[in-house]
Amino acid sequence: MMARILLTCGEPAGVGPELAPLARASGIDLVWLGDPRHLPAGTAFTEVADPSDPVPPGHLPVLRHEFAGPATPGRPDPAHAAEVIAVIARAVDLALAGRVAAITTAPISKQALKEGAGFAFPGHTEYLAHLAGDVPVAMMLASTGVTPPCRVVPATIHIPLSEVPAALTEAALEQAIRLTHAALIRDFAIPAPRIAVAGLNPHAGEGGTMGRTEQDMIAPLLTRLRAEGMDLAGPLPADTMFHAPARARYDAAVCAYHDQALIPIKTLDFAGGVNVTLGLPFIRTSPDHGTAFDIAGKGIADPASTIAALRMAAGMAEARLPPHLGENILEGPGADSPRPWRDAR
Repeated sequence: MMARILLTCGEPAGVGPELAPLARASGIDLVWLGDPRHLPAGTAFTEVADPSDPVPPGHLPVLRHEFAGPATPGRPDPAHAAEVIAVIARAVDLALAGRVAAITTAPISKQALKEGAGFAFPGHTEYLAHLAGDVPVAMMLASTGVTPPCRVVPATIHIPLSEVPAALTEAALEQAIRLTHAALIRDFAIPAPRIAVAGLNPHAGEGGTMGRTEQDMIAPLLTRLRAEGMDLAGPLPADTMFHAPARARYDAAVCAYHDQALIPIKTLDFAGGVNVTLGLPFIRTSPDHGTAFDIAGKGIADPASTIAALRMAAGMAEARLPPHLGENILEGPGADSPRPWRDAR
């Protein structure tokens, strides 16, 4: 039997714990890492010693991780911060040891972690890269609910727009392209990836009249990478890259900055977008939403994004395995559902 997908608890005062049993009910063979006291009342769960231990039908497998105490929905407790961080580290240890097939991380509150435990990282992604040995990583947002699929990778992320031109170096763009190319082959089962690369300026600089980044840096870089055999289109005007006929011509788009990449996918597939960290030695996905303190504990949280993230993690894990081993990661009602990590060209 294939190893399970591990779902971390995330911030226990957020919606993460209440989404876990809903995700399990969708048919995904997951194991939840957290304190069972934080699960909704009445949750059917079984504690397991190993992530792949069997549980009764309909039960959520739980790897217990003790916290300082119960959680109050909507009210993060600084006493929980250290254990939220420890859960992430424990999940990485399990993934690196091959005891889980992939990690899907529930949302954390960076403010709560800083205030309660002096968390020194901007977010999940940077901490995961650190735990993996400070490896280079990139953020991909991948759709699950639109055809052709939309996959975007921003070469620069959480910085002011005024700083993007200086941060968009040849090295940064090359790293994003190489990480995207490798991930499409290994994790999305696309043997010959087609990557579209957006320009920085309007109309991709329009021959230098609106900026020369495309002519002076992006175009020569793409020429060099094409000589290695990469199928690269660009630099392209970003405003004509994301309608359906354009998306059909590539497997992923590498963009210059955060909003250039994320506005298209959040417009096309707001509930179905999944955050994937490229470059890690293990698979990590996450839902594209936060802790939602305002609705935590009210029983109205939508599990769609968490389910999409878990399904994408399952598909990526399947893509890394020989065909005869990648068949049983979905069970029950989810087993026959579409598998959006695959391309239907």
